[in-house]
Parts: sequence; structure tokens; C-alpha cells
Amino acid sequence: MTDAMLQSKPPARASATSPTSMNLELLVIPVSDVDQARKFYESLGWHLDIDHATGDDYRIVQLTPAGSGGSIMFGENITTAAPGSAQGMHLVVPDVLAARDDLVRRGVKVSEPFHDVGGIFHHSNGVEIAKGPNPDRKSYASYVTFEDPDGNGWTLQEVTARLPGARTDTSFTEQLHQAVWGSVG
Repeated sequence: MTDAMLQSKPPARASATSPTSMNLELLVIPVSDVDQARKFYESLGWHLDIDHATGDDYRIVQLTPAGSGGSIMFGENITTAAPGSAQGMHLVVPDVLAARDDLVRRGVKVSEPFHDVGGIFHHSNGVEIAKGPNPDRKSYASYVTFEDPDGNGWTLQEVTARLPGARTDTSFTEQLHQAVWGSVG
């Protein structure tokens, strides 16, 4: 070994207080018919990034929603999950009513707008769900849902201001503000 090799240091690692930066960029969703799923997601206006097959038993299709930094992928032999088992995936939109109207125009069956009366996040069991968007259109508080042909479940969530915001920001429900900032006084 050379002196330089003996004196070299291992690469620097993130400290315990500084986690490694990670971006969520891809969700793999299970589908039963790759062509049908591709047609559905393209009908939403999503960009086709990849459609690649190797032989008869392996295919990947990747699409990206307009304006998104993250993508979805589905195909043949890329997941063992049951088609339709992906649930609770959220897409953030600046105007949930306009986004709903766009999906309806594209032929997608979309729920009516709703909000959670608890003001923080919707309940999956439908408890404390109220019809219509949040009455004050507070950020993170209004939703609609839809499914792909296999039943994979998507939620559109209206976000007009990002958390944490300032303590004085009134863009969020009182309950969400309380959850983030605690008592103000």
C-alpha cells in the first residue's frame, strides 16, 4: 500500500443530526391491464416518460402528472401487490374545484368535494366528513377522490399555502394551525 492510500479518509457521512436528503419521486402502483392503465393516466394529461418491455414478461410504464416532480410506474412483473391495492395517494392542487371539473371533463368519475370538520386531515372511515370544500377554503382542507380502472385510490388535496407558514398565517384551519404551532397566546 502506498502512503497516500494509508492516509486517505473514508467519504464524509451525514451526521446523526443531519439526515440524508431524500426525495419521493416514484410510486409503483399495481394494475391488471398495463395498456388500459396507460390509456387512463394519459387521458388525465400525464406525461409518458417510459414504456419499455423486455420480452413478453417484463414491462415498465412511467408517467408524470403535469407539474409534478414525482411519477408513477406500473407494468408487468414489477410488483407483487394486488391490482387496486394502492390507496390514499395524494395529488396536491391549487384549486380542488377546478381540478375536479378538469377530471370530469376528461371522463373520470370523481367524488363530490368534501372537507374534514376536524380541520387537520380527512378520516378514511368517513367520520366527521362534511360535504363541499372547506367553507373558508383553508389550505390543506378540501378534497375530492377518484380511482383508476383497477380501483387504485387517489385524493386531490387543495393546498394554497405551505406549512409551516408563519404563526400569524391565516391560510390554515384553526385546528391545523394548533397542531403545527400549539397554543398561541
